[in-house]
Amino acid sequence: MKAITWRGFGPAQDVLHIEEVPTPAPAAGEVLVRVAFSGVNPSDCKARGGARPGVIKPPFEVIVPHSDGAGVIEAVGDGVDADWIGQRVWIWNGQWQRPMGTCAEYICVPAEQAVALPDSVSLEDGAVLGIPGLTAAQTVFGDGDVTGQTVLVSGGGGSVGYLAVQLAAWGGATVIATCGGRDMARVKAAGAAHVFDYASPTLAADILGVCDGVDRAVEVELGPNLPLLTEVMRPLGTIAAYGSAKDMAPEMPFGPMLFKALKLDITLIYILPLAEREAAIARLHGAFADGALRLETPNVFALEEAASAHNLVEAGGRTGAVLVKL
Repeated sequence: MKAITWRGFGPAQDVLHIEEVPTPAPAAGEVLVRVAFSGVNPSDCKARGGARPGVIKPPFEVIVPHSDGAGVIEAVGDGVDADWIGQRVWIWNGQWQRPMGTCAEYICVPAEQAVALPDSVSLEDGAVLGIPGLTAAQTVFGDGDVTGQTVLVSGGGGSVGYLAVQLAAWGGATVIATCGGRDMARVKAAGAAHVFDYASPTLAADILGVCDGVDRAVEVELGPNLPLLTEVMRPLGTIAAYGSAKDMAPEMPFGPMLFKALKLDITLIYILPLAEREAAIARLHGAFADGALRLETPNVFALEEAASAHNLVEAGGRTGAVLVKL
């Protein structure tokens, strides 16, 4: 089968190559998926670029990248119902702690990592549900329903933030979002009741001008935004953080957090326990079923353009997912 591979850290155009590699066979408890679309995420680019903290060499001799994807089951291993053959599925953790990811014509994964795709959801959208979709669902609903709450989504124009705005609005929350000026209209259209420029010098006052405090914050940049959050959060509120790329060693303003008894809930979707993952999956599928979740037109690249797909993700500022079509 054809696959994209890399063997050493470096720029995408230098280390990503198309190769013929053996087609895998499903072991007991696994399914073989013919991949239609492979989703590219920032974590894939960081892994290939050697940017993960403490990682000084690739974990495997040859790596097929990407954890997200969607396709159709073509074979099953022992212990898996043969009725699964022909089922459209989306994949999570395809390349997490293993060498063979979704950027190949086929992938074998444990059966629970191939989720039946609702009929109303395209394969293109399915390839986005792994990292962005599950992160958005977990950060919004990690403590249960948000009906009647005020939810603040930072980076509402980003891959996770844009989905989080829609999910929180669908869940019955009043959504306040921050983003850059370019994205304000689309974030508002996604369901945010109030949208503010994240660069506003009066951002805390802007937020508190439309609410009496935030119950839950979905946070993409924890370090830089902690001082703001201590101002706008309600007592006993929760900061659900999934990123802090601009400051990976932030100073915590413990005093203000203590006297509001704020909860910090950090999400790393790769290690989410299965029960919580299944609850997040149910939220995503429920939002799709209600017509409340809309994914923007993706940026689709051919297999031989995989390096360009990585470069687009690394450049930032895009709208829509980045997919490699198999």
